[in-house]
Amino acid sequence: MKVGTIKETKIEEYRVGLTPAGVQALAQAGHDVLVERDAGTAAGYSDDQYAAAGAQLCATAQEVAAAVGLLVKVKEPLAAEFPLLRPGLLLFTYLHLAPAPELTQALLASRTNAIAYETVRKADGSLPLLIPMSQVAGRMAAEIAAQFLKKPGPGRGKLLGGIAGVAPARALVIGSGNVGTAASRVLVALGARVTVTSKDLQRLSALEAQLRGPIATRVTSPAVLTEELSGADILIGAVLVPGGIAPKLVTREMVRSMGAGAVIVDVCIDQGGIAATSRPTSHTAPIYVEEGVIHYCVPNMPGAVPRTSTEALTGATLPYVLKLADGGLGALRGDPALAAGAGTINGRLTAEAVAAVQGREYTSLEQAL
Repeated sequence: MKVGTIKETKIEEYRVGLTPAGVQALAQAGHDVLVERDAGTAAGYSDDQYAAAGAQLCATAQEVAAAVGLLVKVKEPLAAEFPLLRPGLLLFTYLHLAPAPELTQALLASRTNAIAYETVRKADGSLPLLIPMSQVAGRMAAEIAAQFLKKPGPGRGKLLGGIAGVAPARALVIGSGNVGTAASRVLVALGARVTVTSKDLQRLSALEAQLRGPIATRVTSPAVLTEELSGADILIGAVLVPGGIAPKLVTREMVRSMGAGAVIVDVCIDQGGIAATSRPTSHTAPIYVEEGVIHYCVPNMPGAVPRTSTEALTGATLPYVLKLADGGLGALRGDPALAAGAGTINGRLTAEAVAAVQGREYTSLEQAL
């Protein structure tokens, strides 16, 4: 099969769908690989490296998309990229369709066979293609919160870890998955006083055992969030609903209760955000202030560290890319984890959570195939 990757067009998105090492693995497996010129430049990969790995370099994204059977990206297609979609094209990327009805419609109308990284799910329930970016985003969230808590800027001018005789910052992490765990680990290491809330007691127990630091854990409820957010310095939203919309657990009143100069890093913004006051921002303009509180709501956080993110992402996606390149749609029949990522197949919506949120007709993957 011909496999391709193109330069990402989302604002300040520097990642790329395939590394030169990924291209080489595909070429060695007998596949032709097409790469748009400069697709990997911002992530530190030159056109010469791709060519040496066996890629055919193309001048435009249109040239790549028209020629390949499998298009590997990082982020969901933007409106300007909708013309690249076509019947029978296999698209493998992060999609986050639930809050994006226009994209869902474009994929269905074009009969593009779209498979979402974020919902590829193993038998144990883990999400192997979300884990590496969740770890990156979680670690970044703690660093970003510490940065915007300082001056100059609207932050309250507080050192995250405090010093002898001065209390450290108080941070609340909502969610105990990969993002929450990574964020908590960095916050504890920097000396913050951390509370993690979740509805998964098993994960909370594991987190306590792992960190062995100044961390408290509580079961998420409106009463607990109201109590913990009052006067808090930092809130990190780290709740994941695979393929769906993030729950609005944090009310405007709770945000206001944090006080002026506090910081919210809403990693859930890809799924709509966890706070009533959250709305998407960008790396170019990452923050805004509402109810006196700084909000950082960048949907593609790992794009700020593209070399690390691209290497980690390709390492996770490559086994599935090879399966799709070898078997096409037939690969979905032989790999239940990959099948779980199917979003739109042959003009049918096969993501049940997306169908429920958008009020569209759901078709089982078996029927769609």
